[in-house]
Amino acid sequence: MTGNVQAHTFRPRDLVGGHIVIDLVNTVTARDAEPIDWLDGYPRLLEWAALTGHFAPAALADLRRLAETEPGRAASALEHIRELREALHDLITALLDQDAAPPEGAVGQVENHWKQAVASARLTIRGTTPQPRVGVEASGLEYLRHELALQAFDLLRSLPLDRTRVCPGLRCGWVFIDSSRGGRRRWCDMATCGNSAKGRTHYQRKRQTVSPQGHQRPLSDQ
Repeated sequence: MTGNVQAHTFRPRDLVGGHIVIDLVNTVTARDAEPIDWLDGYPRLLEWAALTGHFAPAALADLRRLAETEPGRAASALEHIRELREALHDLITALLDQDAAPPEGAVGQVENHWKQAVASARLTIRGTTPQPRVGVEASGLEYLRHELALQAFDLLRSLPLDRTRVCPGLRCGWVFIDSSRGGRRRWCDMATCGNSAKGRTHYQRKRQTVSPQGHQRPLSDQ
């Protein structure tokens, strides 16, 4: 990704992807214009992770202490999670464009991140289902990346392509899974991109119906 890195305070409205992995992809905004990366440091990554509710507070506290004592490794871990994020973006958007072959580079990167996660994982049984699990003890500052790589593998195996979309909002480009009953959701969030689009449409229509002298004229006369 080429773009600017900008500080951002994450809020619940930033988690609209429908899956934690897609919310990670959406930590870059304005992908359809001039991309802005909101992960401006490892502490910001921890802030985002806490907001998702997916990670135990004790694990995040351990990561915060590790990042303070090992800032160089924390910076490397942040770069690694950015690499995973961008590979996932390229792979998911390619899957949505069913006429395009998945980019080999993105597939290879996701595979490498997944293999590294599995190498640090332990096999656990939940109910009757075996699954790999990672922790701070084995993964250290790479724990968030490892967990997200495992989650990404599960997501990609079951991604509902007919319900996964890219928001057409101005300066957006976020990915989201449409979980609405009718399956007709167009915007990542109606309160932001949806209302902005409606406002622009209303303004354009109003301009079209007003002559230079300020007199109203019907749209059929345009």
